[in-house]
Amino acid sequence: MNQQSEAPRAVKKVVIAGGGTAGWMAAIALATNFRELIDITLVESEEIGTVGVGESTVPPLINFHRLLGIDERQFMTECAATFKVGIWFEDWANIGDQYLHPFGQYGQPTLMCEFHNFWLRSVENGSKVPLGEYNHEWMAGMQGRFGLRENPRVYYAYHFDAALYARFLRKLCEARGVKRVEGKIKTVRTHAATEFVEALELHDGQLIEGDLFIDCTGFRGLLIEQTLHTGYEDWSHWLPCDSAVAFQTIVDTPPKPYTSCYAHTAGWRWNIPVQHRVGNGVVYCSRYMSDDEARHKLVTDSGGTPVKEPWHIRIKAGRRRKAWNKNVVSMGLASGFVEPLESTSIHMIMSAAVRLLHFFPFSGMKQPMVDQYNDLARAEIEHIRDFVCMHYSLTKRDDSPFWRHCSKMEIPDTLRRRIDLFKKDAYVYFAQGDLFTIDSWIAVMMGQGINPESYHHFARVNDQELKKYLANYRAQVAQTVGALPLHHEFVKQYCGASASAWDVTAKR
Repeated sequence: MNQQSEAPRAVKKVVIAGGGTAGWMAAIALATNFRELIDITLVESEEIGTVGVGESTVPPLINFHRLLGIDERQFMTECAATFKVGIWFEDWANIGDQYLHPFGQYGQPTLMCEFHNFWLRSVENGSKVPLGEYNHEWMAGMQGRFGLRENPRVYYAYHFDAALYARFLRKLCEARGVKRVEGKIKTVRTHAATEFVEALELHDGQLIEGDLFIDCTGFRGLLIEQTLHTGYEDWSHWLPCDSAVAFQTIVDTPPKPYTSCYAHTAGWRWNIPVQHRVGNGVVYCSRYMSDDEARHKLVTDSGGTPVKEPWHIRIKAGRRRKAWNKNVVSMGLASGFVEPLESTSIHMIMSAAVRLLHFFPFSGMKQPMVDQYNDLARAEIEHIRDFVCMHYSLTKRDDSPFWRHCSKMEIPDTLRRRIDLFKKDAYVYFAQGDLFTIDSWIAVMMGQGINPESYHHFARVNDQELKKYLANYRAQVAQTVGALPLHHEFVKQYCGASASAWDVTAKR
């Protein structure tokens, strides 16, 4: 009898190893949609901390919450969340350079070409108007404004505290039938012939049996790697930062509606404002900066009053060679990691959870289904890898060994093709599985200093008509954004959180 025929013929019991954001996001997705069909048990230990730096998100999380029936105001209030319309970058292409990567689109595209081609034509004719002034989210970010509206819609995501978010999801999960077991995993038991995982043995002697296991144990990958030896594809030659140090501070300034990313001599620093504090971190390459230097930079540059001592994190960019191996599906850091530069970590957890809903093996593991899941997971994380790698590879900085390395490093062929197309003809495309929109690629490539040599011929329209159209569109954007309230005022009115919400984070 072969291994596949000995695999469980039906999945009735799902066991999630590990809590945190990944574990509870997986649990809530399954519990909401398959509550009457499967039993779900989540095993976690209060003694094991989580990385907890993933506090910034991208817009698809809004639809994920709607799928789960999560009330936005309740979520934002309990997680002390704020709104986010984009990501601010400083000192990436050159020291002194600044740009905002906004959500939403620039102008109005046509069937023939994207809006930025018409903007490039206007620049050729002498216009000095920034491309961002044709983008609602860019204008909202620059003015510190936000409001919920349609026609035109302002696209947004969230900033929130990861510990509060996990607590919020746990409460929902337990109300929807998920069983939580407190304990540390001692041994992972596997079938002698098939090597499928059969049970988790805890230190207190409990045996948690299951048919399908979801590994949310972080970088260590207790099931997917330590037990099944799946293998890891290392991307550190494309994404060289291998360390981070993080902490939270209390500040008096109103929260901005965007994440901030400041490049430094050996990496970059993030600033993520939630309602009662700011999440800060320094990401760096240990070949060019020591832990002590990174800690000093974090404390010196972040400002504000620290909530607790900084903590160090070792990171390794790459992906598990199989996100789904045998009867183990890995999610979160157990599956792969692309540094948090474009706020994709929580998105990839969400995406994996939704993908599992599509491919859930009710009647047992079937290899074509597993293979398709893995192909989609690989394509998604590779697209994200390319987008993040682009920020480093397009630098013109020559002020430190780290940036000289980045400017000269080889990049994936898939990324090289995108860059070359844009450099030559301002051409951008959306590939199947892309998280980032055409406008996101435009924002970063132009923000990093690419000035296309040409643009689409269709944009060579009557100059007076183009000038009038652009002026009218720009005025409409300015009027729409100008009518929005200030971001911090809207947050206070819409989802203001009590300071007591931070009790849980102070105990981490």
